[in-house]
Amino acid sequence: MSFPAHLIDGYRAFLVSRLRHEQDRYRALSERGQSPQVMVIGCCDSRVSPEVIFDAGPGELFVVRNVANIVPPYAPDGQAHGVSAALEFGIAALKIKHIVVLGHAQCGGVKAFAEDAQPLTPGDFIGQWMALMAPAAEKTGPKGSLSPAEYLTRLEQANVVNSLNNLMTFPRLRKVIERGEVAVHGAYFGVATGQLSVRDEASGEFLPVAQEEHARLFATPRF
Repeated sequence: MSFPAHLIDGYRAFLVSRLRHEQDRYRALSERGQSPQVMVIGCCDSRVSPEVIFDAGPGELFVVRNVANIVPPYAPDGQAHGVSAALEFGIAALKIKHIVVLGHAQCGGVKAFAEDAQPLTPGDFIGQWMALMAPAAEKTGPKGSLSPAEYLTRLEQANVVNSLNNLMTFPRLRKVIERGEVAVHGAYFGVATGQLSVRDEASGEFLPVAQEEHARLFATPRF
């Protein structure tokens, strides 16, 4: 099976558009290295690209993606931990200033957990991974108290909060957060609407941002 032709076409478009206009930036990044201020922990869902949502240029975001944007709790057990390694690198090497956990609507991983889906393979890697969001499910409460759609939204957002809580289990990270050197944030993206909501620390609610711009966009007739 050959390399996907549409990826080659995309690369050609990149050459004549983005690279042409940002060649100096890429060259500078190659010479001095990266120094992003923001780390985003997002879902590997193909519809939710942090670089696209935040209109970020090369070198602006340090992005880690996994199923359901989960941050596991600190576990110094000698095993390999991808998210933990990325956090270690982001804090110790890149000196990032902000960590954003970005959840989203219609998350397949969260839905699989909520519906107690059957394993896709004998190894059940997804099931084992999604078990990490059990505390989020406890906070969300019983399914029967909400409509299925509302329950999933609540669970998706509770999963973001659970990941924020797990960030505080990393000793070094907790220290820099408590010293005010790093800030953590929760965010939630509506795939169908394109609406971004950011968690308010005081109320714990996810509040929409840029509502006026968003409303104007959806009020504009599309032909």
